[in-house]
Formats: sequence, structure tokens, C-alpha cells
Amino acid sequence: MWDGGKMYREYIARFILAGMVLVSSCVCARELKINRIAAKPAFQMEYLSESMTEDKKSFMEMISAVSSGQRVVDYEVLEQTLEYQLSDKDLDALERIVEAEAGGEDQEGKLLVANVVLNRVNNDQFPDTVLEVVMQREQGVAQFSPTVDGRFDSVHVSEDTKAAVERALYGEDISQGALYFCAREKVDSERMQWFDRHLTRLFAYGHHEFFQ
Repeated sequence: MWDGGKMYREYIARFILAGMVLVSSCVCARELKINRIAAKPAFQMEYLSESMTEDKKSFMEMISAVSSGQRVVDYEVLEQTLEYQLSDKDLDALERIVEAEAGGEDQEGKLLVANVVLNRVNNDQFPDTVLEVVMQREQGVAQFSPTVDGRFDSVHVSEDTKAAVERALYGEDISQGALYFCAREKVDSERMQWFDRHLTRLFAYGHHEFFQ
């Protein structure tokens, strides 16, 4: 017996299925076309250039340079300027006194000694140049003992000391304004008493105590 309703439903179902297949095919074809276009470098660069801010472009340029093996330079770092412009004699004196006083300290310990010397240069109570500060004597007493015991002239300045001095010359100061330092175990008791009575102890680092 012929069932017209059943045939009609089957026809509708087939029509809907055919339509879904057609739509799916179109979508897939379009996605394939888009993916092929997007895979082209020119398209990618054009799209990125239009959609990214200037900051993002700079970042992507840096990433591209790194991936290609180019050397990337941070120009903000290169733009740092020296806080102290020293003559060759002053630079030599600073490196030598830091090595003589703090050769056994880590780089921060060396930096602290350089800071103290430069703090004195900037203070009206002391001479105006590094060499004069290092060689200064008060009532016949040397301010820095290596200048009288031979260490100042005989030291070999290490790369670590040079790096610490450079940090100080670029303005890095961790001294809290210290103008004096000493190694308590190496200073005679009379002089140590003068430190304790007339100065303010700020802190200790390594083998040194720092005062103001």
C-alpha cells in the first residue's frame, strides 16, 4: 500500500541532509582558503602590522631578531650616563684603594668602599678629587692605611674590582651616605674608640663597619 506521508517525510529528510552537506562543504572550503591565505608570510605581516600597537610591533621585531640570531641591544641601558667623570689618575687611585681595602670582599663589599670614597669627594669636609681623598692625612694620620703600608702601590686590580668601581661611577650607591669604614678586628683600640664615640654606626657588611 502506498504511503504518501512516509514518502514525503523521507523526501524532506533527504533534502535537509543534502543541504547540511552542501553548507558544510562550503564552510570547509572557505576555511581552507582562509588558512591558505593566512599561511602566507605577506598576509601574516600585513595582518599583524594593522592589528598591533607600536609597542607590540617593537616587541615582535625584537623577537624576530632574536629568532634570526641577530644581537639585540637595549638602548635604554646604553643611554645610562656616568655620574662621575674621573681623570685617569683618579680612576687608577679609586680602583687601587678599593682593591687594597676590599680585595677579599664580594662585589657589593667593593662597591661600598668605592661609595665611601666618592661620598667624601662630594662632601665639603674632604678634598675634591679621588686621589686627594685617598691620599689625605689628618694630623699626620693616613685616612686609608694601604697608602702607607705599600698595598696601594702593589695591588693587582681584579676585574671584579673594576666592575664594582664602574657600578659606583654610574651612580649605584648602597652606602647610606657612609663617610668612614673600618675592620674592627684590625684597628687598634684607641682608634676604634674614636669611631665609636664620634661617629654614627650605620651598618656592617663583610669585614667592614660603616659610619657617618
